[in-house]
Amino acid sequence: MRCAALPAIIAGLFGVFLLWLPISLQAQLVLSLAVLALMLLFMMRPQNKTFRLMTFVFSAVLALRYAFWRTTETLPDINEPWNFIPGIILYAAEMYCLIMLAINFFIVADPLQRKPAPQLADDDKPTVDVFVPSYNESADLLALTLAAAKSMNYPADKLTVYLLDDGGTDAKCSQSDPRAAIAARRRREELQALSASLGVRYHARAENSHAKAGNLNAGLAISKSELVVVFDADHAPVREFLNETVGHFKNDEKLFLVQTPHYFLNPDPLEKNLQTFGKMPSENEMFYSVVQRGLDKWNASFFCGSAAVLRRKALKETDGFSGQSITEDCESALALHCRGWHSLYVDKPLIAGLQPETLVSFIGQRVRWAQGMLQILTLNRPFLQPGLSAAQRICYAGTNLFWLFPLTRLTFMFSPLLYIFFSLQIFEANITEFICYSVTYLISSFAMQSYLFGRVRWPWVSELYEYVQSVMLFGAILSVVKNPRKPTFNVTSKGQTLDESKLSPLARPYFLIFFLLFAATCYAIWRYTTEAMPSELLLIVAGWNIINMGIAGAALGSVSERRERRRNQRLSVRRHAILHAGGTSHAVIIADVSSGGLSLQFIDGEPVNGLEKGEEAVIEIRRHGRGMRVPLVSRSMLHRQDETSFGFAFAERTPETFVAIAEMMYCEQQPLQDRWNRVQKHRGFFTGTFRFALWTITETLRGFTYALRLVRETTEISHPDAPLIVRPAGSASDPGPIYPAAVRGSAYA
Repeated sequence: MRCAALPAIIAGLFGVFLLWLPISLQAQLVLSLAVLALMLLFMMRPQNKTFRLMTFVFSAVLALRYAFWRTTETLPDINEPWNFIPGIILYAAEMYCLIMLAINFFIVADPLQRKPAPQLADDDKPTVDVFVPSYNESADLLALTLAAAKSMNYPADKLTVYLLDDGGTDAKCSQSDPRAAIAARRRREELQALSASLGVRYHARAENSHAKAGNLNAGLAISKSELVVVFDADHAPVREFLNETVGHFKNDEKLFLVQTPHYFLNPDPLEKNLQTFGKMPSENEMFYSVVQRGLDKWNASFFCGSAAVLRRKALKETDGFSGQSITEDCESALALHCRGWHSLYVDKPLIAGLQPETLVSFIGQRVRWAQGMLQILTLNRPFLQPGLSAAQRICYAGTNLFWLFPLTRLTFMFSPLLYIFFSLQIFEANITEFICYSVTYLISSFAMQSYLFGRVRWPWVSELYEYVQSVMLFGAILSVVKNPRKPTFNVTSKGQTLDESKLSPLARPYFLIFFLLFAATCYAIWRYTTEAMPSELLLIVAGWNIINMGIAGAALGSVSERRERRRNQRLSVRRHAILHAGGTSHAVIIADVSSGGLSLQFIDGEPVNGLEKGEEAVIEIRRHGRGMRVPLVSRSMLHRQDETSFGFAFAERTPETFVAIAEMMYCEQQPLQDRWNRVQKHRGFFTGTFRFALWTITETLRGFTYALRLVRETTEISHPDAPLIVRPAGSASDPGPIYPAAVRGSAYA
């Protein structure tokens, strides 16, 4: 390794020399192009560690040359406060980005790929308590998670599953509002019965203190196993979850955490509205597929609130899960890392869950994450914590500092307007300097982003996600800066559905910003065509503003929410079964399963001619060597190329039904892995840019279409002579369930 790193060290020393070397613009351009060429050449051999390290060095050279130029030659005169103050704000935002770039390079320079966990004999396996914390989730959502947890492949005498119900606490059951008290008591009775039928232990504490952290600590108080597993209420594990994780604790007595990725069966609101789900890597895949592996390299991978195994002995040292911030997961991991405990990350999807589908719930979740991480930054100060290594300090500080991105993103969005509308000189440069320094630095940044994350993050997608969040997170961040102890824990609603396409309630500021940027573009064009001697800076700023307007236009599509009637998310599986229908038994293949129903194909290729909609049938599957029979109701028949699929809904919503669903959906890990791998394909910069450019057009038009529809409907309702508009209620596109399903909210995620 030392030999491999020697050329990179030499290149690094040469890069430091180049940083302080005063050269002409022509020499800077030649230097930048030469460094870019070498960097792109080395990127062609990503498996060579020497070339990989030198790629980082050359990228750093361009970034530092840019920083040196920005610091020494582009800042406005301090004696001109109208120019200097916004100029220094823009400069600070750029320096923040450079610092985050350096931290990011450090984290992901050499991501760790762990070997599989050692497989232990049953006698050597430690005892495990599984906690499923709940607040307001419906019984059917909890039933699937509990059934999957109970069905994990592990000795039954060493596995105990707990439902920790914060929706049925003593305080809620005895509150002054009689309706709410009755609802809480009914919930408690329903979940107690569900837990008993599944062999799960139910627990409700006295009151909801310290939110999720308090609920988990209540679970620690009533349990005693060596290891603790946490699953969110909507996170159902595969059967081999424990066998893929628990063995790691055998090798390291100081290991306190084994974290696995959060994998989702449904799209987030941007994926749904842009129709990219299943085609493009999800937003969280960059974190779980690259960043967490990079953190793992430095013993800094942290608890993400669910899909993790923790050692009870370690938790005792910190009196359980930390609850000072509203992101108890990261805070708990920080406290244990400070005490010398180790963490480990398994890069394999072992659970399937749900993520927020509406923009309101999505933003609410991100507000909590941002505020919680900034609470840790200000209250815990990880960069000063004793017990952490230098690498861990960098990793934690970078993880927390990342959530300041709304401040910089909005700074970059609005800075061009100051020159376009008011001619403020906040950035002093001509077009030649801009090309020699800024353009080459931006090219290297995009190239590195593609090099490091191209498989899990397509070009411009990060900019879109950050902008959409920044508009709503800006105020939340300022509130934390003002009072770090003020934020409180809010639950995240999931599993919601929309019966019609419409604008999000949060859409207004995005339209206002788009109109502002559009007006700035028009005014910049007018200035350039009418001024006798338009400055080169106007051309630069106008181009910058057009890029911002494109991002804002794509965001209009992101806040224009498409209809989503599917209440139950499907998972593709290939499983043999026997279908009993019409007095005949047929060998079938189960193609996909959801918590509401399934679709199947007949192996013999002979569809059941007499199978009509509403007809009853029974599916028989094998589980642990015995048959399970589940009643079905026929719902649909779909012809697709040479295959005919039949859709069925589950006829009953019994605990046995959910055990069977868990068996069909989560018996194997491979279906999750296949879906994970299918979308992780590299998308080049030019291809990705072209696709994003199409979004800026199509999604802008769609956003205005939704807005005009809203205006028209509002006008019709407000007009006294307008006829009453009645729209038929839509039916779910999923072949089930057959009972009225309520909107579900998933807490703590």
